[in-house]
Amino acid sequence: MSTANPQPIKSLSERADELEQRMTDELNERVVRSVLFQLGDKDPKTLNVPPPPGSKPDPRKFLMGDDPRLPKMPEAPTLLDFFRYRFAPPTHLLQSATHALKAGHDEKTVLACLLHDIAVSGFIRADHGYWGSQLIAPYVDEEVSWAIRYHQALRFFPDESVGYKYPDAYIRYFGPDYQVDDYVKADYEYARNHKWYITSRTITINDIYSFDPNATVSWDPFVDIIGRHFKQPKEGLGFDGSPVAHMWRTIIWPTKFL
Repeated sequence: MSTANPQPIKSLSERADELEQRMTDELNERVVRSVLFQLGDKDPKTLNVPPPPGSKPDPRKFLMGDDPRLPKMPEAPTLLDFFRYRFAPPTHLLQSATHALKAGHDEKTVLACLLHDIAVSGFIRADHGYWGSQLIAPYVDEEVSWAIRYHQALRFFPDESVGYKYPDAYIRYFGPDYQVDDYVKADYEYARNHKWYITSRTITINDIYSFDPNATVSWDPFVDIIGRHFKQPKEGLGFDGSPVAHMWRTIIWPTKFL
C-alpha cells in the first residue's frame, strides 16, 4: 500500500486558472491582463514588474488584435452582436424588459429596462449605471441614458408611492446596516426631482432582484424596439468615431496589449 501523501484537491478557480494558463502558453502571442483586471488579487506595485536580469526572454509578441480564445466579432458589429459574442447571458435584462413590456410601458422605457445593466453584462460592475449610460449615450434618446445612469442611485431608496421597496436581496448581499456612499445619496436627491425621475424609477420597479431560473425569455419582442430606438452606426459600434467608441473596442479586444 502506498504511503505517499495524496495530492490536495484543487479548487474550481485553481483549475480554471491552470486551464487558462495552458491556453495562453499555446498562443503565438503573449496575453497580458490589465491592472484593473488583477486588482483585488494582487498588489498593483507587484504588477508589470520587469523580469529579473539574466532571465530568458519570452520570444512571443504581445497580442495586439483578436484574442483567439474569443469568438471573432463581425467587421461592423451591432448591439446584438455584442450580446451574442461578448456579453454575459442576458437573462436578467430580458426578464426586466419583459416585465416592463407586459406592464404596458412605452418603448423608450422598455429599452431602458433592457439595457440598464449593460455595463455589468459586458464591461464592469462598479458604478455600472454610470458606465452603462455613457456606453449607449450617443445611440439612444437622452432620457434613456439618463434613466440608466440614475437607476444606480434610485435602487437603494424606496418609493412607496409607486410600489418600490428596498430589495430584500440587498439586505442579504450587503447586510442590514449598509449605507450608500455620499455621491449616491447626492445623485438620488438630484434624480428624485428631475423631470425624468419616473423613467429611471421604472427601471428599478421592473428590475429583477431574485432571478427566476424557470422564466422563458427571448429577444424576439425587442429586436424591432432596438431597431427603432437604438441608432446603430453603419461603421459598427467601436468604429464610428463617437466619444465612446473606445469603450466598445475595449470590449471587442479586451486583451489587446496597448
